Amino acid sequence: MKKIKITLSLLVLISISSCDEFLSETPDNRTQLDSPEKISELLVNAYPTATYADVAETMSDNVFDPGRQFGAPSLKNQQNYNWELQDEFNIDTQAAYWDACYKAIAHANQALQAIEEQGSPASLNPQKGEALLARAYSHFMLVSLWSNHYNPATAKSDLGIPYVTKPEGELIKKYTRNTVQEVFDFLQKDIEEGLKYVGSNYKEPKFHFTKEAGRAFASRFYLVKGDWDKVLEVSSELGSKPVGKLRDFNSYKTDGFDTQRIRYASEAEAANLLVVSNYSIYGRAPYANRYYLSGARNGEILGPGTNPFNKSWLYSIFSYNGSITSFVPKFYEYFKYTNQTAGIGQPYTATVLLSNDEFFLNRIEAHVMKNQIAEANAELEYFLGTRTTGYNATTDKLTEAIVVAKYPVIADEFTPFYTLTPLQTSYIKAIAETRRRDFVHEGARWFDVKRYNIVVVHQNDGQASNTLTKDDKRRALQIPLHVSTSGLEKNPR
Repeated sequence: MKKIKITLSLLVLISISSCDEFLSETPDNRTQLDSPEKISELLVNAYPTATYADVAETMSDNVFDPGRQFGAPSLKNQQNYNWELQDEFNIDTQAAYWDACYKAIAHANQALQAIEEQGSPASLNPQKGEALLARAYSHFMLVSLWSNHYNPATAKSDLGIPYVTKPEGELIKKYTRNTVQEVFDFLQKDIEEGLKYVGSNYKEPKFHFTKEAGRAFASRFYLVKGDWDKVLEVSSELGSKPVGKLRDFNSYKTDGFDTQRIRYASEAEAANLLVVSNYSIYGRAPYANRYYLSGARNGEILGPGTNPFNKSWLYSIFSYNGSITSFVPKFYEYFKYTNQTAGIGQPYTATVLLSNDEFFLNRIEAHVMKNQIAEANAELEYFLGTRTTGYNATTDKLTEAIVVAKYPVIADEFTPFYTLTPLQTSYIKAIAETRRRDFVHEGARWFDVKRYNIVVVHQNDGQASNTLTKDDKRRALQIPLHVSTSGLEKNPR
């Protein structure tokens, strides 16, 4: 393994949740992971318990400054908006997500070790598959946020993140940063091996990696890597019209506000493939974040002018404080009281990590990159139709001419590491705007900003605008303070 200059102390694997208190016990007193049930119980915690949505969304071009009428921004909201390192490490911060990912990785590694110690029997293959995919997922999100976007021309020298494959055997352990290429090689190995073994036989499958969730995650990975054939391979079961698998926004319109928020991240929602309950107050963002989707500019993303059929979208849009901010209801906070009398407790917010909606869009994009434009056009038309008010499959048609006119090529606007023809550029822009609209507030737009190297301009009321230029070093988050002060080399600035 190639070493990069300096080691670090991850300082994140000390406080593991109560489910596996065995980690803090002496070996003789530890709970023995000697059954599939015990290993499965451990794997419940192999998913990040924090969210990246607040951080990633605020850095993207989905947010605007509504001005002083909203009030002063919080420190973390302002630092995210300006692509700065956050001073705080509490709830919904950059540092909180870093720590949550490495804690999840620790649980996955502990499960994998227990499986290995039992001789890796076939009876434990489902747990092995879940652990490998869960380990890969957290590492993938870490490298996506804290490193340069994957580019095969520079990946062997770009600073990645530590890819941890063994359980912790000491309180503070020194690690090295792998290169981005090394991280992606590890990811591909874990994903492909995990897909061989993972099952779908869970009491609550939407809270675990299943075969479907694993394939959706794989499609995201291969899309970033530019392996279009693999994206089409893992998404083949979706077909060209995944009837009953996409989110039915039309049925949401009859639901009340809270019902929509609960339903969006519900395990009962057919579109959802992987859902987690995060320690988060991100559901309060429309009321707390000055830098958010502003009422004055929400039409740029969700307005009828963005619909290629010249109709309104089915998304429910709510407003706060006289339409200063706008939002689609997606996040419902459950406050778990630890002391009801004192009003003390912990907030949890259900979050969708993987969905058929994203999975299908990844498939459409791969068709475009394979120059299968007819297939891409038909599938994109179907997807957009499920989001359009009064859509008529007979008269509402998407054509190449409409896509080219609606999404014209602008020189140097989209500049991924691979080459795009003019027609591909228009379709990729159409898909990117569709993804932007469908996953607004969820942070997904930030990863497209990095992947396509899109310039972002953030206005500040009464101040000069702040521009994230192409290849700007701030596209890779700075390493959290509590980790860099322990020795990890910082990202260049």
